[in-house]
Amino acid sequence: MASCKKVCVIGAGVSGLAAARELRREGLDVTVLEQRGGVGGQWLYDTATDAGDPLGVAGVHSSMYASLRLITPREVMGFSDFPFRPGKDGDSGAGEVDARRFPGHAEFLRYIRELCDVFGLMDAVRLNTAVTRVAMAPPRRDGSLRWAVRSKHHGEAETEEVFDAVVVASGHFCQPRLPTIDGMDRWRRRQLHSHSYRVPDAFHGEVVVIVGCGISSKDIGLELRRVAKEVHLSAKSPEEAMTPAMSKILARYDNLHLHPQIEHLREDGTVVFVDGTCVVADAVVYCTGNTYSYPFLDTDGKVTVDDNRVGPLFDHVFPPALAPSLSFVGIPAMVVVPLFNEVQARWVAQVLSGRRALPSPEEMARAAEEYNRGREAAGVAKRRTHDILDLEYCDDYGERNCGFPRLEAWKKELMWSSYLTMRIRQF
Repeated sequence: MASCKKVCVIGAGVSGLAAARELRREGLDVTVLEQRGGVGGQWLYDTATDAGDPLGVAGVHSSMYASLRLITPREVMGFSDFPFRPGKDGDSGAGEVDARRFPGHAEFLRYIRELCDVFGLMDAVRLNTAVTRVAMAPPRRDGSLRWAVRSKHHGEAETEEVFDAVVVASGHFCQPRLPTIDGMDRWRRRQLHSHSYRVPDAFHGEVVVIVGCGISSKDIGLELRRVAKEVHLSAKSPEEAMTPAMSKILARYDNLHLHPQIEHLREDGTVVFVDGTCVVADAVVYCTGNTYSYPFLDTDGKVTVDDNRVGPLFDHVFPPALAPSLSFVGIPAMVVVPLFNEVQARWVAQVLSGRRALPSPEEMARAAEEYNRGREAAGVAKRRTHDILDLEYCDDYGERNCGFPRLEAWKKELMWSSYLTMRIRQF
């Protein structure tokens, strides 16, 4: 592909803004389309949720809850050339400085907005513009692919533009992943996904069952414990969930309980667990993660989502049959954000500008298949294909693909010590 000129970035969260900045640095014409009224993506907190969509299946708002704090130290959670330093008084919108090492979500949103101001990114962003369809357009004279992007601005008619390339950076926290539990469709009491959870007030005096035992379920469980009559955590493996910290917490709070998986839900409000125990609950909160979803993307089947695996993708970014005109930034989870987003964005920008070449489509397809087979052989579930949790892999990835500098040793040490401390203290 000859170097392209006109690029559409879908999403103005951390990944999309990273892509916009790197593409501009390579001299490309960038348009960022964002469906919400501000930048920040998942970090743009909104108190409102759709009351008619408590399970969040429409996937149109942030999953951020009010009390959420970062679990990555601010010294690590910044772009390589733009450190995440505390803002000045009132910058976060809360009227006070949040200088904590693990600040609240408003402080990180402030940082994202500051990034946009410092690097002049906002003039490339179209807010309140939802992408409705992305499909292949007639190719260029040299045979290179182009993309027709349809979008709709609030209150206006749908429009279509043609781009030389599209970077999908729409995130992976807006489409809830729901379990399949017998009786879910007949249970008459309140059910919601953590995607739609904001504050604990609505659960005062209630009996609440939380499905899942990850970070969000523990956060929400401890928060609800203060106002709810009882909180029951349902874990796939109670044995693994019963860490020393969990044991201490359960002993400390007599209204917090741990159970195995749910067997079924009864219409009268009874939740029956696989060990035969049961509780009568007022609400069930599903803290069961999210899934990748690209309803706007039409690739004639060349890119699919199968059990949360997006593919085939070469190094989580380029679909071999459509590269480099179509790419994804921000798919991997359990990586250092925003650094890994910056790495992927720089790689995409260098490829689209013609400064860096990709392997042949056949080689990329083979590499993607080998990666997936290797993960499966290691016992990694398909739905965890894009979960990394390996700092050395991330270093090698950046160095190999775009010459990105390796993460400093002290930052790695800080990351791991923070991670281990969190595991010990938070269950």
